[in-house]
Amino acid sequence: MLEPPVNSIRLSQTAKDQLTKLKRSTKIEQWNILCRWAFFRSLAETAPPSVIPIPADSNLEMTWKVFGGELADISVLALKQRCYQDGLEITPEILSQQFRLHLHRGIGYLAGDSNLRKIEDLVGLAKGY
Repeated sequence: MLEPPVNSIRLSQTAKDQLTKLKRSTKIEQWNILCRWAFFRSLAETAPPSVIPIPADSNLEMTWKVFGGELADISVLALKQRCYQDGLEITPEILSQQFRLHLHRGIGYLAGDSNLRKIEDLVGLAKGY
């Protein structure tokens, strides 16, 4: 198993609220599955995420193992590749920062997508990339 960028992640209250909306619309009950979709959705964008402070002010927290599941190592490799493409050093601090930025940006993208009303719409997003 590869070294994860974080041991656990606590989401912002805004992200938790957005995930709650996504759970209702997609009927996906597990936070970690929605978070994985969001993380990879953000990685698919060509522009790097803006470096902004993200509060860890919700009660929604999960370990890396729960977040990554069977895709944990692939997620680490994808994050490292993205950091490399963006010209960033691959240090533990930068990986942790970029993971949080990509995860939160992806949650915002999914929550803001008015075409995302059911699980099939998520699959359609993946086919588009």
